[in-house]
Amino acid sequence: MTVFRRLSLAALAAPLALALVACGSKDDKATTSPPTAGPVAPVPAPAGQMWSDVVSATSDGGMRMGNPNAPIKVVEYGALSCPHCAKLANDGMKTLVSKYVDSGRVSYEFRSYIIHGSIDVMLTQLVRCGDPSAFFPLVEQLYSTQDQWIARVESAGAAAQAAASLPPAQRFPALADAYGLTDWFAARGVSKDQAHACLANTDDAERIVKQTQGWYTDQGIDQTPTIYINGNKTNIAEWEQLEPALQNAGAR
Repeated sequence: MTVFRRLSLAALAAPLALALVACGSKDDKATTSPPTAGPVAPVPAPAGQMWSDVVSATSDGGMRMGNPNAPIKVVEYGALSCPHCAKLANDGMKTLVSKYVDSGRVSYEFRSYIIHGSIDVMLTQLVRCGDPSAFFPLVEQLYSTQDQWIARVESAGAAAQAAASLPPAQRFPALADAYGLTDWFAARGVSKDQAHACLANTDDAERIVKQTQGWYTDQGIDQTPTIYINGNKTNIAEWEQLEPALQNAGAR
């Protein structure tokens, strides 16, 4: 039985016990940064907008913020339950957006990667449940409150056990209720009915799992965060590393 056969089965059960890739480890084969480039000029945003207002789904399974034709493209494979991904976001997201994305020089794409079974699948469904403009604010708030909602997930007890035994289409809505996730998202604009409808979509859950499988088997993504800059895989896991790499790529 392969790793991702186990993931496909377990993604509908245990919330945090299953970790199939590392969170925050380093890949010695990766490059630290892309080749040095000359300074890149800012690009004006569309009238009446900032580049961070421009958000869309990508054909590779992510959500992208910023100038779609930005000369510097950042792609992060991150898990919403990963503490190292949370640290990267909490340390640098505001600066990444205000200084780099809004300049039009950098686009930022987030690809949600499953490392902890059902919790990452559910969170991926929920952050994409509303309008695309809500995606990045929801991701940022999940990371900034990660310790709090993980504690709630881990203490759900009997309610979560009962939910886990339900048929697939009922399981995730009931688990999200038990974990307090539907309340968390309702407070941020995704109604409980809306959340339940998204979570009942088992085809979407399987798509998310298979997407992670493809990233693992086809691209060798085996840790979170994994960051690419202009197609170059890096070993960057901290904002203190990412900002100099962006400047080295021309965002200066």
